This record gives sequence, C-alpha cells and structure tokens, in this order.
Amino acid sequence: MADKKILIAYASKYGSTAQIAENIALRLKKAGLTPVVKDVKEINSLAGYSAVIAGSAVYAGSWLKEGADFLGKYRQDLKARPTWFFSAGPTGKGDPVEQMKGWRFPDSLMPLADKIQPRDIAYFHGVLDMSKLRLAEKLIVYALKTPAGDFRDWEMINRWADQVALALLK
Repeated sequence: MADKKILIAYASKYGSTAQIAENIALRLKKAGLTPVVKDVKEINSLAGYSAVIAGSAVYAGSWLKEGADFLGKYRQDLKARPTWFFSAGPTGKGDPVEQMKGWRFPDSLMPLADKIQPRDIAYFHGVLDMSKLRLAEKLIVYALKTPAGDFRDWEMINRWADQVALALLK
C-alpha cells in the first residue's frame, strides 16, 4: 500500500479542517505512504486512489453540504476501497464525543455511512475564530455561549492518523 496514493478529501469552511487534513497527510507520509490532500470541490474521480480519508467541518450537527455531497456522489467508490471518516467541530475542552453526548457523525448521513462502511469515524475538536464569522453566525455563537478559540487536539489527531497509517500498511 506504500506505493499507492491515499486521498485525503476534506470540506472546510474557514480552513481549520483543511489544516487537519494536511496534518493527517504528514503523518501518513512519515509512515511511508503517499497521501494526496484535496478539497472535495476539486475531486472529479477516485480512480488511482487505493484508500480514502474523508472529513468535514461540522456546523449545527451537520457536515458541510459539499462534504455530504462528496459521500453521496462517490458512495460506491468509497465502499470499494478502505475508507475512514473524520469530523471537526465542537469547541471547548474534554473528549469531543463525550461533549456531544455520544454524537460521532451526522444522523442524516448515517444511512450513507452504513452503505460505505468506513473502517472508523473520528470526531475532533475544531476552531472558532470570531473574526471570521458573519453577523448571523456570531449571534448564534453568542446565544449558544460557544467557546471561541483553537481547541484542536493534535495528539489525538496524530494518534488517529497513525492508526490509519498502520492499517494501510498491513
């Protein structure tokens, strides 16, 4: 698998999820794999990729539309190769899955995930940069008392990426 290309496809609104995808690529490259990082909007085919890691930012419990559309459009191709999903969303401290009361993946996409059968679904903390938000988004953040800042846990992301790399090398 080391000579095969691994696609890391992401949907990112403000760049935080793209940075996570780039970090995952660095970990895979360190393990001797050949990762290719692409925004889902730039992908026209999965031909030539032996595995896929797909991720999206999460807003109000949903993947970005382009991330969800990517899963729907390529569901057969994703099912046919080793696939992993990751989501980036909540801010604050602690385990993101516990923080979200067991939520790991959008309910609306679970039927699709069940068809694709990813090997794992990870959920990571995200970033909330108030300076990048539109007024309507800021009002929601204030109403929900959502903590602002960069809450990504790079050790957790690295551990997960290393586990994916190990699985790909087997």
